[in-house]
Amino acid sequence: MERSFPETLSALRREKSISQRSAAADLGISQALLSHYENGAREPGLGFVCRACDYYGVSADYLLGRSERPNAAASAASTAAAFLEHMQTLITDARAALGEYAQEEHDA
Repeated sequence: MERSFPETLSALRREKSISQRSAAADLGISQALLSHYENGAREPGLGFVCRACDYYGVSADYLLGRSERPNAAASAASTAAAFLEHMQTLITDARAALGEYAQEEHDA
């Protein structure tokens, strides 16, 4: 089930056991404004969305209710890094095998 921006923003704060007052101070806004964002009375600007993503460690797609995965980009980056590491191992093994083959041909 997808959540709206206000629901997600509020849920993230509660999941981290952070008071509204503390989160607002950390995010550089008033508690009243954060309350408005969390209850849907006001919509934030892009600057706030970026700060909130950094603060809670989630992607903008997750915060805005466009993804159910909090860190889809981080997950994709991790998968890509693992793939590249595996490819590097294959290249190293292939070079070693070619070196052994070349030595065998040279010795023969």
